[in-house]
Amino acid sequence: MTAMAEALEIIKRGVEEVLVESELSEKLKTGRPLRVKAGFDPTAPDLHLGHTVLLTKLRQFQDLGHEVIFLIGDFTGMIGDPTGKSATRPPLTRDQVIENARTYETQIYKILAPEQTLVMFNSSWMGDMRAGDMIQLAAKHTVARMLERDDFHKRYHGGQPIAIHEFLYPLIQGYDSVALRADVELGGTDQKFNMLVGRELQKHYGQPTQVVLTMPILEGLDGAQKMSKSLGNYVGINEPPGEMFGKLMSISDELMWRYFDLLSSETLATLAAWRREVAAGANPRDIKFRLAGEIVARFHGAAAARGAQEEFIARFQKGVLPDDMPEVRLTATGAGYPIANLLKDAGLTASTSESLRMVQQGAVRIDGERVADKSMEIARGTAHVYQVGKRRYARVTLV
Repeated sequence: MTAMAEALEIIKRGVEEVLVESELSEKLKTGRPLRVKAGFDPTAPDLHLGHTVLLTKLRQFQDLGHEVIFLIGDFTGMIGDPTGKSATRPPLTRDQVIENARTYETQIYKILAPEQTLVMFNSSWMGDMRAGDMIQLAAKHTVARMLERDDFHKRYHGGQPIAIHEFLYPLIQGYDSVALRADVELGGTDQKFNMLVGRELQKHYGQPTQVVLTMPILEGLDGAQKMSKSLGNYVGINEPPGEMFGKLMSISDELMWRYFDLLSSETLATLAAWRREVAAGANPRDIKFRLAGEIVARFHGAAAARGAQEEFIARFQKGVLPDDMPEVRLTATGAGYPIANLLKDAGLTASTSESLRMVQQGAVRIDGERVADKSMEIARGTAHVYQVGKRRYARVTLV
């Protein structure tokens, strides 16, 4: 395999779409470092692993010798990104934007190489733009094209209001690519329209068009919905090492490979070898240790990762359990006891609905093994250690 073919394979790893791949190949053939841009609106101070999918891809570009532009959308943050929203999003205040931007800068270098990273704020050029300049920019796109965007289309035909300033968001994001003369722009699949606007604007300004790479939205610990703090299925990059390690060990064996593809810096050859090991009968748990160890080491250091693994093994594989764990005896009315009812009746959850939610989030374990089936029934005549979350334990005997 040639060096360029290898580079393309790395760049395309985990990517949803490359628009346009032939253009990317031509840019790589020049041999010059490419300017690779990704924009981040400082809408929240803390990042989770879902946010780091783009950062991981940016780091791969850096490892290939390219220059990364980490663009903080402090100007667009005051507009409010309408992407995927069914209603006008309240803009942030200037103080909120600045405070959140500060926290981003302290977190990104846990993944990116500082010497290859250019941190920019789009207020640097947008703040100086006059009203006439903004009108000229707006003249380069049409309302009809804006209404092609899925969320705008649905809101327009559903009779939901669309504020004029929301149309400016894709234009300003696109103009960022003009101001930076970007060769490549990365973004989530939900940003595809905005990034393509950047290509169109670069044409209007006589620039070579950027290649657009859309990245998938990372699923949360439940493997079903996107990673989100509000859904409780997230891994925060500032969480304690033990908590982060345990959460990563709770994901399904299938989801593990998705996390490797989108978050790991391991080579494709190494991942292929590990897949073969599992197919040949190796325990997926041992491979998952490597994923959890790599991610924890990235954010907390190698020593913390080793400690987190030792703690995990001690707790779940060597039977080291809390000394004050309650002993509960329940009577089954039938052949089995539904897991949701058992957790509630054992005092581990407040309700069956909470039990089901905790199972869905991967937060329930029986004798250290994660429970994934919400309809599971526990056989009478058994005794197991049940765990919900990090600290709720009970040894339950069914009679």
